[in-house]
Amino acid sequence: MKNLLSVSALALIAAAAPAMAQDVTITNARVVIGDGSEPIEGGTVVVQGGKVVYAGPAAGAPAGGSAVDAKGAYVTPGIFATVTTLGLTDVVAVSETEDSRAAASPFSASLDAAAAINPVSQHILVHRAAGITRAATATAPTGSIFGGQGAIIDLDGDATPVVQARAFQFVDLGENGARLAGGSRPAAHALLRAALREAQALAGKTGTPQTTEIVKDDEVLLSRFDAEALVPVVTGKQKLYVAAERASDIRAVLGLKKEFPALDLVLVGAAEGWLVASEIAAAKVPVIAHGLADLPETFEQLGATQSNAGRMMRAGVKVAINADSLQNPRRLQQVAGNLVALNKLPGAAGMSWGQAFAAISSVPAEISGMGGKAGVLKPGAFGDVVIWSEDPLEAGAVPTQVFIGGIKQDLTSHQSRLRDRYKDLDESNRPEAYDW
Repeated sequence: MKNLLSVSALALIAAAAPAMAQDVTITNARVVIGDGSEPIEGGTVVVQGGKVVYAGPAAGAPAGGSAVDAKGAYVTPGIFATVTTLGLTDVVAVSETEDSRAAASPFSASLDAAAAINPVSQHILVHRAAGITRAATATAPTGSIFGGQGAIIDLDGDATPVVQARAFQFVDLGENGARLAGGSRPAAHALLRAALREAQALAGKTGTPQTTEIVKDDEVLLSRFDAEALVPVVTGKQKLYVAAERASDIRAVLGLKKEFPALDLVLVGAAEGWLVASEIAAAKVPVIAHGLADLPETFEQLGATQSNAGRMMRAGVKVAINADSLQNPRRLQQVAGNLVALNKLPGAAGMSWGQAFAAISSVPAEISGMGGKAGVLKPGAFGDVVIWSEDPLEAGAVPTQVFIGGIKQDLTSHQSRLRDRYKDLDESNRPEAYDW
């Protein structure tokens, strides 16, 4: 009996132990570095100790590791999805599994997404199978203009998905933010500016809260906990992601730098960004843009066009592509592919193949503070590698193998199991009532 228990205990320990990174050499590949350059034919990618050590022509590749023949397939860095709610929800219609919204919470800016990331959420498993290896995830602004502090996560399914906690603060200054703040944009801006001033009052010369300072309750718009959470924002140590679509709203966001010069701003959405692209470029503020928004779904998107991202990029703006759903960024590669096809339309502004792939890999990684570590196949980067069935920017492309941190991933999920279960049903034993 003791022996049986020992064997069972060892099996449980082995199952719980994290997988070890593999040394892998992928040959005969169409290598995509992810930095905007075009694919390298007949290339090789070498991953050792969980990191990329080489990606380029076969002639310069070091030896070592298990050999994988890509057979001419595209081999790319993992897709970096931003902004998402991955890991914060499982079944959207079941409130008990939904941690991406906190409309009734007494807290706002201090909400920390990292505390709730579920590494085995089916949303994570499904998106991993789509080639997404890392993501910026955050709670959505629902009870306040502040969504809280987002985290950078990996999708490898182990017990430690959070790569960087409290990586950015998320705030909405568009139509939704106006509604949440009391019904107008002036109310939203007043709330934000007052909150940032409170944070400044709590920040010492080193950027740490001065606990001896007391602010009277009747002068506080945020709780002390929320105000302290904004100290890294006003000191430039934490990025401030600002949702804004309308050109005038974007100008107002850029204007915040005059009063709070340390702000590390990132625009999210920016449907009318092309109208003020030169101003965004001059301010050196990156944009996480909608890739396919071209209809005036709201009054703040009257100037929406699919050429938005391409026009901003041509004006010198650093542009990453966001999916149209925070919960379902699986369409990122399709969105990027559409931007490539857009070049064929007279008068339209799209992206080259390399630029479009970079907009869903290295550029969002850079914007999120993971530049050189994620979204690229360069020495020192995470060993996040995807082998594709065909051109990854084609709608029908799917990953055939995914490595995250040098570890080969299981690509099954509830969705794939349901597909396999019902794909080839044995109908020979159906009841007679079903024979007609």
